[in-house]
Amino acid sequence: MFRFAARKTIVTGTKPSPNAVATLAESQSSTTGSSSSSSSSSTTNSRSVTSDSHRSGMGYGIVHQQRIPADESENLFRRVASPKTVSVIGAPMTYGQPFVGTDSGPSLLREQGLLQDLTTLGWRVEDIPDLDFSTICEQARSESLSSNLSHNNNPNAKHSLEVGAGTKVLAELVESKLKLGKFPLVLGGDHSIGIGSLAGILRAKPETGVIWVDAHADLNVPSVSNSGNMHGMPLGLMMKDLIPDRSVIPGLEWLEEGPTSPFLNPDSLVYVGLRDIDKAERHFIRQLGIKTFTMYDIDHLGIGNVMDLALEHLLQKNPDRPLHLSYDIDAVDPLYAPATGTAV
Repeated sequence: MFRFAARKTIVTGTKPSPNAVATLAESQSSTTGSSSSSSSSSTTNSRSVTSDSHRSGMGYGIVHQQRIPADESENLFRRVASPKTVSVIGAPMTYGQPFVGTDSGPSLLREQGLLQDLTTLGWRVEDIPDLDFSTICEQARSESLSSNLSHNNNPNAKHSLEVGAGTKVLAELVESKLKLGKFPLVLGGDHSIGIGSLAGILRAKPETGVIWVDAHADLNVPSVSNSGNMHGMPLGLMMKDLIPDRSVIPGLEWLEEGPTSPFLNPDSLVYVGLRDIDKAERHFIRQLGIKTFTMYDIDHLGIGNVMDLALEHLLQKNPDRPLHLSYDIDAVDPLYAPATGTAV
């Protein structure tokens, strides 16, 4: 499972990261529970050592060869039904934050050749029309008013009715595609879509490990959020120790319905790229013992080593577990990805 999330205005003509689609293949590779050994020779000269050390300090480190041997392909895609199909799900959510433009993300990613790139990688592409959040959320508001319920009675979870209605539909769609053996690729949209994609994934595959690539921890809950914006809450709402009953938030009652409530164990989460963390989130990360790699760690260790350590942590108890990768555009330096409302 893989998700792009965007924040604020999407600049027309801005191309997604050239490594974005390649990351899809990498995330699938990680579900095999194995990692390749370093391809660098054990014999190096002083110049190469100096060069590698310099590059590691820039956040590069050792990045392993990504080409997958042909004889490993059957094992690599064993969780996906044949022929392997990626279901592209547009989730143009805007209600999780105050800016306009995040709803342009799915269409712009498609315009820049995403579907063709996926086909080139050997996938069959099922391109699902963008979820109609305008209609879905308007219906939720109308039902709330007709039931004499206030749709704004929790000011510290802004637009919770709209976010809840939209993410419920997304969760059901993600869950259904996983049960059909397809690979859901969710395109945002602000990061409140994480409530839906995570809920759908955890219902279908509760043993899933999560790699969260983001500048922010998204670990807030309404009781501690400084802004009340729900794009900063998707992980907090999945942690039972932080909010054991989500039904107290208007619109999110569905998270407590059904035979099992989707929750994420703290040891099933790894952060990569954090550099802007709220005070309460820092406390939660320490309290829950969540594995975290900040931008300092990436600069110090190199991204190759950081990803090796992230996978080692998630796979040490269950090398065969599936993995979900969430990628927020604000993890990228705003010099290269200025289309974000939370540039840090």
